[in-house]
Amino acid sequence: MSANIRKIVTIVEETRTEMGRPVSPPTRRAAAIAVIENPFAGRYVEDLADLIAMGDELGGLLARKAVEALGIEGPSAESYGKAALVGENGELEHAAALLHPKMGAPVRGVLGKGAALIPSSKRRGGLGAELDIPLGHKDAAFVRSHFDGMIVSVSDAPRANEIVVAVAVTDSGRPLARVGGLKKDEIKGEDGLR
Repeated sequence: MSANIRKIVTIVEETRTEMGRPVSPPTRRAAAIAVIENPFAGRYVEDLADLIAMGDELGGLLARKAVEALGIEGPSAESYGKAALVGENGELEHAAALLHPKMGAPVRGVLGKGAALIPSSKRRGGLGAELDIPLGHKDAAFVRSHFDGMIVSVSDAPRANEIVVAVAVTDSGRPLARVGGLKKDEIKGEDGLR
C-alpha cells in the first residue's frame, strides 16, 4: 500500500546570529513534512506492515526534499532526525510503525551514509500541533555539537484520520556550539557512536 499524501510542506531555517554574535557560515536545517491518510484510523489492527512500508516509501522522498531545500548534496548533510504526529483517531503505534527502522535505509541512501541511529519522536495531536524533531549527527552519536531539534507544524494537520510524518536534515551543528565532546573532524563513522 502506498501512502495517500494530502500535502507536503518543506521548511528551511537559517540562523545568522546568536546572542548578538554572527554565525558564519549560517547554520541551516530543513524539514520535509508529509500529511498522509491514516489507513487504520478509528480501529485496532494487529498487523501494521502497511504503515511500515509507507515509512520506507516516505523516508527517501522526504530526505530528498529536505536535502534539495538546503541546496546541498546528500552526503554533505550532517545531522538527521524523524518524527510523526498522529491525529486523534490514530494511536501512537501507528507513528512507531511509520518510523520503523525500515524508514532509515532510504534516508541513509539519500545522505550517502548514516552510521548513527536516526533520532525520532512520536506524539498525538490535532490541527497545527507542534512536532519536535530530534536531531543528531548522522555518522557519530557522540558529537554533542549536533544534539539539537527542530519544531515544526502544519496549520491544517493532522486531521483526525491523518498522520504528519517529518524528516529533518542539517548542514551543520548548533550555532556557536561550545559544550565539548567529540568534534566532527574527529569522527571515524564506523560504529555510529564515534
